[in-house]
Amino acid sequence: MMSVMRAVPRRAVVAWILFDPAAQPVFTLITTFVFAPYFAGRLAATPAEGQALWGFATAGAGVVIAVLSPILGAIADAAGRRKPWIAAFSVLLVLGCVLLWFTPPGAANSIPLALAGFIVATLGVEFATVFNNAMMPDLVPAERLGRLSGTGWAVGYVGGLVSLVLMLSFALANPATDRTIAGLVPVFGLDPATGGGDRLSGPLSALWYVVLVLPLFLFVPDRPRRMAIGAAVRGGLAELVRTLRALGGRRNAALYLLAHMIYADGLVALFAFGGLYATGIFGWTSFEIGLFGILLTITGTIGALAGGPLDDRFGPKPVVMGSLLGLIVAAAAILSISHDRIFFVVPVAPPVHGHGLFAATGERLYLALGAVIGGLAGPLQAASRTLLARLAPREEMTQFFGLYALTGTLTSFAGPLLVGAVTAWTADQRAGMSILLVFFVTGAVLLAAVRAPRR
Repeated sequence: MMSVMRAVPRRAVVAWILFDPAAQPVFTLITTFVFAPYFAGRLAATPAEGQALWGFATAGAGVVIAVLSPILGAIADAAGRRKPWIAAFSVLLVLGCVLLWFTPPGAANSIPLALAGFIVATLGVEFATVFNNAMMPDLVPAERLGRLSGTGWAVGYVGGLVSLVLMLSFALANPATDRTIAGLVPVFGLDPATGGGDRLSGPLSALWYVVLVLPLFLFVPDRPRRMAIGAAVRGGLAELVRTLRALGGRRNAALYLLAHMIYADGLVALFAFGGLYATGIFGWTSFEIGLFGILLTITGTIGALAGGPLDDRFGPKPVVMGSLLGLIVAAAAILSISHDRIFFVVPVAPPVHGHGLFAATGERLYLALGAVIGGLAGPLQAASRTLLARLAPREEMTQFFGLYALTGTLTSFAGPLLVGAVTAWTADQRAGMSILLVFFVTGAVLLAAVRAPRR
């Protein structure tokens, strides 16, 4: 049955969609492809120490997000309005990103400032995302939620892609040539010796966010205020307790949140270790990893765009399940690649320095599988958001998206921790990465038991 709801201006929908590309550079530039490798390679004493410190900071932020997301969501549902919360956490995001500029190599406070900036920016972007996601059912009818979510993810990928291309073209220099990928001297006199291009990822992410998130505050309608903040805190917390107790009677929602927690952990670890795995196998530098990131972002955009119509046509559960099954196959195929073999037993020539970018057969197969993984991650993440919007009670939408954020972060350390532990125990990268198959398979089995609501 078609939903009946008050018409929302098209500009409001477009403004809401722009939140995803506004926030994406925090994940693309800071968390994954630029600042995190800079921290491990240039700021920390050793890459191993840098990876450990970054992991501890990620876990610390994850604990705060896991604890506070459902609580803040419950308070916001009681109070009614969402945009004031987004504004408050946007301030944290911008502050954290700006701090990253003040972290040149060798400076006494660079490491604590980098970790503090990363934690604050992560808290800001994750909490703001909770409240942004909860606005979805107020913008379009239920039968169009898949297209809205998929479009948001796709445009978000485009935002990450454009920001990464700009960094590689104008700010990040190849250490061998002191030129960017476009053959240019870094802008603003950025000195590669002081990590100028890498540090610029923080302020650029902040400025990018402010510009693109502004339309949300101008054009997206918010719910009316229901009660004062004090009463909202008391009422929200009481309602959250009731919601958590009621999860036992909402089998579908509880089972889905558990499945999401497990397969989301696997996806986080897959992206976190994909570049490291390639570095160990092929000796890739940050230059090759940056290009690999561009490829994943492009295919992720295409996948999210394709996944939206499929979501609306067949429902979100088949899209999520199909994406998970594809990830299982692709991850298993990646594990079949070694320095001089593919598919475990087929011998190939190993990479040779000076023979050109991605010249070896194993490297090209790795690129192809990475493209597949990127294309599957887009619809998986977009349809996961839509499926929760269909399962959650409308009057408790923000609370459930708080629980959704909780399941995405509560055990987010588990994937990287197990990969690291198994790798250390076996001294084998492949054995460590193989643990990710357990996450994807378990998530798919649990998801199969979820009864999707009738469209």
